[in-house]
Amino acid sequence: MMTITMTPRTMGQRMLFTAVVVLTALVCSYWLDLALESAVAVLLLLELAVVLVAFYCEGKYAYIAAIIGAVCFNFLFTIPRYSLVMWRQDDIINLLMFIVVALLTSRLAERYKRQQDALKQAQLRNQILLSVSHDLRTPLATIIGTLSTLKEYQALLSKVETDELLDSATQESHRLHQYIENLLQATKLQHGALKVNKEEESLLQVVSLVLSRLGERASRVVIEAKQPLPTLSLSSSLIAQALFNVVDNALRYSPLDTQVTLHLYSQQNSVVLDVQDQGIGFSVEQAEQMFELFYSQKGLKHNDSGTGLGLAVARGLIAAHQGTIEAIAQPEGSVFRITLPMTSGEPHCGA
Repeated sequence: MMTITMTPRTMGQRMLFTAVVVLTALVCSYWLDLALESAVAVLLLLELAVVLVAFYCEGKYAYIAAIIGAVCFNFLFTIPRYSLVMWRQDDIINLLMFIVVALLTSRLAERYKRQQDALKQAQLRNQILLSVSHDLRTPLATIIGTLSTLKEYQALLSKVETDELLDSATQESHRLHQYIENLLQATKLQHGALKVNKEEESLLQVVSLVLSRLGERASRVVIEAKQPLPTLSLSSSLIAQALFNVVDNALRYSPLDTQVTLHLYSQQNSVVLDVQDQGIGFSVEQAEQMFELFYSQKGLKHNDSGTGLGLAVARGLIAAHQGTIEAIAQPEGSVFRITLPMTSGEPHCGA
């Protein structure tokens, strides 16, 4: 699932994590050595640091932590102190055992992580298969039923009835297309295969594109923009899909006689878009769960609960633009806040 973990993702984060863990282990080892004067206890603590780095970073960072730990043990905790010479046989054996165990631990941690990744991918495939078998059935059944009715009874139907059936089939076709797009993007995001081709765009133009895709439901959307808004470096198609998912979610979870308001404004070095609805709302605990794959909120009265892909895909697409999205609980309804970083271009009014 697309959840936030404590695993460092960038090279800088991994290096910082490794440095902090090793430094913390060395400081604790110093005080442990003063209290117990036990080389074995110090090595166990340094070994724990290597294990932490191995599980939360790549194997090479664990090897670096092991080398630093071994050198520091020799320099700080063996006799003679503050030299790279060791006189006692016990210290030499302990250090060799530390290096061997550290290397084995790193290899085992890498293997464990690969197995966990493979398990997550298998679970994702199973979830996708279950979701496809369930969520594709409804729009396909509607389209097939509508077209079959037109084929069999077209001569007996009035123009109004024919148009209604065609509109229904078209609407379900768009729904099916949107679901397949989300499914494809979710798969790309999970495998790190998403390509983002950015251009200078106005977020208002992207919002206009989203409204055109909403069809008749666009009449329920109100736009409030504090202009001028700066241009952003983004992929308009990907951001449009992310915004469509969020707005579509707000419309589905709101009573049919209410509006969804889009507030656009600049804030520091970002452009912020708040999608505010008057729906059933959610709890603070649900705020993070809503961005997980296949999560579906219960309690809808006016429409289906959706496929559980939309918000997860929206978060992934926005994160690919170095932006963020968060769900903010309100006394009535809810707010989804999307923040996208600015570019250095001059502010101008969008369409």
